[in-house]
Amino acid sequence: MAADRLSEALDATYACLSRYGVRRTTVDDIAREMGVSRSAVYQYVRGKDDAVRKLAMRLHDRALARAEAAAVAPVPPAERVHGILAAKLDLVLDLTGRSPHAVELLDPGARLSGDICDAFTARLRALLTEQFTAAGRDAAVHGQVRGAVAHGQAVAGPGPVRASPGEPAALAPTPAQCADICLALVVGLETAPDAARLLRPATDALLTGLLPHRTAPLRPLQRTTS
Repeated sequence: MAADRLSEALDATYACLSRYGVRRTTVDDIAREMGVSRSAVYQYVRGKDDAVRKLAMRLHDRALARAEAAAVAPVPPAERVHGILAAKLDLVLDLTGRSPHAVELLDPGARLSGDICDAFTARLRALLTEQFTAAGRDAAVHGQVRGAVAHGQAVAGPGPVRASPGEPAALAPTPAQCADICLALVVGLETAPDAARLLRPATDALLTGLLPHRTAPLRPLQRTTS
């Protein structure tokens, strides 16, 4: 029951922030939105600042759960990367589509929720880095197997991640750099018209260069909503 009332308080906070923005929202506003007294609000949150932080955490946690599910889905690496990026883009589009004030919950420089935004981005970067690390390792093993079979040799184990054919190894982006490139792609799409539709072809084009042995286009994925 307490969890339900907290959820109601955060829903009310979201409605007020969408209407007035973080600075102008008050506990009285949240109370009116909930249909309770001001003192009742304090049973679930310590004040407006606490309500805003809890709301930001809930929104980012839900998006992160979608990204983490995508990261372990039984699909090709490109699909997993797309799923992680879609979780971030969906969060932004859902918030900005409701109200221009809601974008405050996504601002890394925001006093109340900036650290939550930073932690969310850092976790996405780690998930993406894991995907590119695994894809490069698998490609290296695949290359060793093909070479060993061709020469009748045994395979000793995975070697270093290799650059694309014709690309000097020193110029190949690291998995962490690949993750940063993908995140930059999403940031660029966040303000683009029809961003949700563009994510699929943009990701497909980007991963053609970043993922080793990537030839097949991504299969369609439905956009999730919170």
